[in-house]
Amino acid sequence: MNSDRQPATDMRRLHKQNERRILVITLVTLTVVGGGLIGLFFGPIEMLAALPCLLGGAGAILGLWLLLVWVEHWLEKR
Repeated sequence: MNSDRQPATDMRRLHKQNERRILVITLVTLTVVGGGLIGLFFGPIEMLAALPCLLGGAGAILGLWLLLVWVEHWLEKR
C-alpha cells in the first residue's frame, strides 16, 4: 500500500461551499458596494432612499437561491 495517497475529495460539499461563498459575495457587493457608490455619487440621503431597493434586490436573489436549493433537495429525495 502506498501511504502517500490523498483522501478522496468531497466535490459535492466543495460545490455547495462555493455556491454559498458566491452568494454572500454577490449580496454584499450589491448592498455595500452599490450603496457606497450611490452615496459617493449622489449623497447620503439618496443612498438611504436607495437602500430599500438594494435590499429588495438582495432579498430577491436570496429567495431565488433558496428556491433552487429547495428544488435540488426535493429532487434528491425522490
